[in-house]
Amino acid sequence: MAKKVSKNSRVGNRAANAGSGRDFVKVVQSVKNPETGKYTYKEVMIHKDKVKEFFAKK
Repeated sequence: MAKKVSKNSRVGNRAANAGSGRDFVKVVQSVKNPETGKYTYKEVMIHKDKVKEFFAKK
């Protein structure tokens, strides 16, 4: 029988997995075309700490 791993044990291992994919989020930004007035959507995977910087630049 396999031994059950407690939640606290998994939380402690999170620091070891700092560069894992869980730190990235998918961001969708709508961009309006000035000529036609239609919207297109820009989808990007960025680190969760850089989200505000992504939306701040325009």
